[in-house]
Amino acid sequence: MTIYLDGESLTFNDIAMIVLEKEQVALTEQAWSRVEAARKLVEDSITQGKVIYGVNTGFGKLSDVQIDTGSLEDLQTYLIRSHSCGVGEIFSEEISRAMLLLRANALAKGFSGIKRETLQLLLELINKQIHPVVPSQGSLGASGDLAPLSHLALVLMGEGEAFVDGRRVAGDEALQQKGLKPIKLSAKEGLALINGTQAMTAVGILTYIKAKGLFAQANLFAGLTIEGLRGIIDAFDEQIQQARPFAEQIEVARRFREQLQNSQLVTKQGEIRVQDAYTIRCIPQVHGAILQVLNYVQKVLEIEINSATDNPLIFPETGDILSGGNFHGQPIAFAMDFLGITMAELANISERRIERLVNSSLGGLPAFLSPDPGLQSGMMIAQYAAASLVSENKVLAHPASVDSIPSSANQEDHVSMGTIAARHAKDIVKNSTHVIAIEGICAALAVEHHGEDQLSPISKGLYDWIREVVPKLTEDRIISKDINNLVEKMQRDQVQQFRKWEVELEQ
Repeated sequence: MTIYLDGESLTFNDIAMIVLEKEQVALTEQAWSRVEAARKLVEDSITQGKVIYGVNTGFGKLSDVQIDTGSLEDLQTYLIRSHSCGVGEIFSEEISRAMLLLRANALAKGFSGIKRETLQLLLELINKQIHPVVPSQGSLGASGDLAPLSHLALVLMGEGEAFVDGRRVAGDEALQQKGLKPIKLSAKEGLALINGTQAMTAVGILTYIKAKGLFAQANLFAGLTIEGLRGIIDAFDEQIQQARPFAEQIEVARRFREQLQNSQLVTKQGEIRVQDAYTIRCIPQVHGAILQVLNYVQKVLEIEINSATDNPLIFPETGDILSGGNFHGQPIAFAMDFLGITMAELANISERRIERLVNSSLGGLPAFLSPDPGLQSGMMIAQYAAASLVSENKVLAHPASVDSIPSSANQEDHVSMGTIAARHAKDIVKNSTHVIAIEGICAALAVEHHGEDQLSPISKGLYDWIREVVPKLTEDRIISKDINNLVEKMQRDQVQQFRKWEVELEQ
């Protein structure tokens, strides 16, 4: 299957199919026409002797330095090499692939002045699964993700490094193995490749998809916890939700009523207790607020993935070549900080439900869900692990977007730190997946105490799904293996959960 890019209509599902399922990509004919028209305007402007930032001038604070016509290609080559100063751990192949895709889609809008041959080679990297080695640190998130995208562009020049068929090789070797040749960058092309937000957006998109899938899983596991604690279903009554009509709160409560339908374990108010603790009773309110943020993040990312974020921008219809600031990552920085805070809170409330499951004085279950309390510790230290991850999340959730450090001799005097925000959100989602996995394991143990045959049909299916990788706890064992096995299963399932949630909302 080939997915066609036009710079206007790329969706989350398209990204998942191309990045995760390795579908092929191509440009529409209309997109190619726009690309070629923009390129012609760049070349005509050079011929006419116009002064254009980054085409025949230096960069940043050096923008007032004019470059002679004979050095325009060298200018672009030096730009990519000098800006390739990323450090730290490298991004995953998935993120590198997403960066390629998002940059190609931005270039397809026809505002960047790239040559057809260069953009075609970028598409070939995607289709032939050549994934540039891109260090994850070094971007300020304004003037674009300059360092990360420079490492990506190096491979087009036959430099840098890339992963090919699971091997890390030199850029020229990567191209040669797949029958491709490097290109020589022409005027404007280096700048067109690196002046954008595609690193932070790539991390953000993949993190968002996993976060939305994790959110769906967290709701399901929380439902199992409610049954394990003999929770009161009345708190999810539609009348309560309609009295405070946030759409997301109403939707979350509806899904819990659906999951818990025909359960023999849930109770009515007054049967065992009058009210549950907040971590049970207020799930629609807390998870609903989390869903509000997820929806906000989705809207920001949907705009960004189909935007032109470089500088200057080329407008063939008017003949204008204009310098602006679309490369500034502030919208993504805010969204990623908000996503990180939100997913940290999803784990936070989950950890408090874990405490109610393992604390016999709160949940009325065997101490620490142990098969033999005292001799065996059961899930005692699993709660410690969850608490540790939640605490770490609180550090990671400190907003990166509140910081700014001037750069380029104060020419670029305000930056977003959006890529840092995206990386932190990614780490928070990973930590939170472990916390919610621990809740799932504890909830499965809790319902066994009452009898899993009394679960609702949906919860019984979820219980069986957990038990496929986490056996019943008949005696103490290495719990880390259980947590990791369930986390791996959850991560494999998160894209499907994301798609399922979206389809159900459309219906």
